[in-house]
Amino acid sequence: MTTQTNEFWMITGSQHLYGPETLDLVASQSEEIVATLDETLPYPVRAHAVVTTEQEITEAIRQANAAENCAGIIVWMHTFSPAKRWVQGLLELRKPMLHLHTQHHEEIPWQTIDMDFMNLNQSAHGDREFGFIVTRLGINRRVIAGHWKHTDTQQEIKQWMNTMAAVKEGRTLRIARIGDNMRGVAVTEGDKVQAQRDLGWTVDGYGIGDITDYYAKFSDADIDARVKEYSEIYHISETNRDNAGFMEAVRGQAKIELAMEAFLTENNYHAFTTTFEDLHGMDQLPGLAVQRLMEKGYGFAGEGDWKTAALTRMMKTLTNNDRTSFMEDYTYHFGADGTKVLGSHMLEVCPTIATDKPEIAVHPLGIGGKNDPARLIFDGVQGDAINVSLIDMGDRFRLLVNEVTAVALPEATPRLPVAKVLWEPKPDFKTSAEAWIYAGGAHHTVLSFTCTKHEIADLADALDIELVVIDEHTDIFAFRQMLKGMK
Repeated sequence: MTTQTNEFWMITGSQHLYGPETLDLVASQSEEIVATLDETLPYPVRAHAVVTTEQEITEAIRQANAAENCAGIIVWMHTFSPAKRWVQGLLELRKPMLHLHTQHHEEIPWQTIDMDFMNLNQSAHGDREFGFIVTRLGINRRVIAGHWKHTDTQQEIKQWMNTMAAVKEGRTLRIARIGDNMRGVAVTEGDKVQAQRDLGWTVDGYGIGDITDYYAKFSDADIDARVKEYSEIYHISETNRDNAGFMEAVRGQAKIELAMEAFLTENNYHAFTTTFEDLHGMDQLPGLAVQRLMEKGYGFAGEGDWKTAALTRMMKTLTNNDRTSFMEDYTYHFGADGTKVLGSHMLEVCPTIATDKPEIAVHPLGIGGKNDPARLIFDGVQGDAINVSLIDMGDRFRLLVNEVTAVALPEATPRLPVAKVLWEPKPDFKTSAEAWIYAGGAHHTVLSFTCTKHEIADLADALDIELVVIDEHTDIFAFRQMLKGMK
């Protein structure tokens, strides 16, 4: 999974009131913090000179705006920085911002503390002055409060950085829509012009022939090498290895994967869609091929759903492709042991969420009118996760999040040849399902065991789009009133 080069700038605010010696200390302590964060965080942190005047502040922000590799700025008021000096710079800010509310010292030196110490270490109220002006100007940002040496503070900064890396890539995200959306389906449609304006996404349409044209680029030896790779990574039973028809179906998926990957790479696409209603010239619906590409980091969604395909890629970027997959709510279990949701799709669930070694199988699909497709079968991992949907509301986009807990399947499913996950939605099934439907949530989602609602909140803020969350605190009456206020 290739991503862009990213770094983050730290801009420290102060003023001249306390003299040059204090400013020298501010600069050295800021550089100490940056050096530590640079060593412990996943992306480089660059120290900008301490800013004290409106001109310095505005110029620092202009430089960050113009820096191609800068994925966001971290702002900290070491001493008191009068906030009106920040207005012009903040109005020009085009990069995501993290307001780090910290201080250099960890503990108060009770025996030696004096007014010089107090004058130097004023972030307790300097950051509040800065926070007011950002709120007054209506600028989205993330606020993290805590000591810069503490692991929990660094972990929160790390999560924000990962999300901003996804936002930065998202500004140049390219989605190949192979075929149109599934006929008659509403939620997979959307305004592609608005998406490019608001989110930076480019959505281009192609026919299935644009993929099959790439078949000629690959020899039988290329296909054999890819099948050999499958046999080393995934489970194939000895009986199926000796079955010529089975292996020919697997070879067909290998050929599709090679062609799709070459097409996406040569045309610089990060995500793609397919639809079983447009397969002219392809003898199988892409199953194993799509699962493999998702496992490599590509975004995907079925039936032409370009919004979910792009969201899949962004969430794979911010999680470093860890336990994140395209998903669909498929059927419910209304049992005595509690109501649960079985998530799956016809074929295309990413093996990054597999609990065990996936198995390659070939079975009829029942739709599409093509040969039996090869696919990976597995049960999903267990634990806390989020299910996320991106919805086109007509005049705006909405991100909808439901916290869930994935659980073990109570019984085996020997006749269900698909990858699947069973989960219990929060706060309970009834509230979750009703809230999801009231909010207009799609049936396609991105399920992630690594991403959290807090990172999606950062994503929504950075993209300046609406966020709705269903979690353990959701009350359906209050939820409905909240939605009315969003119109």
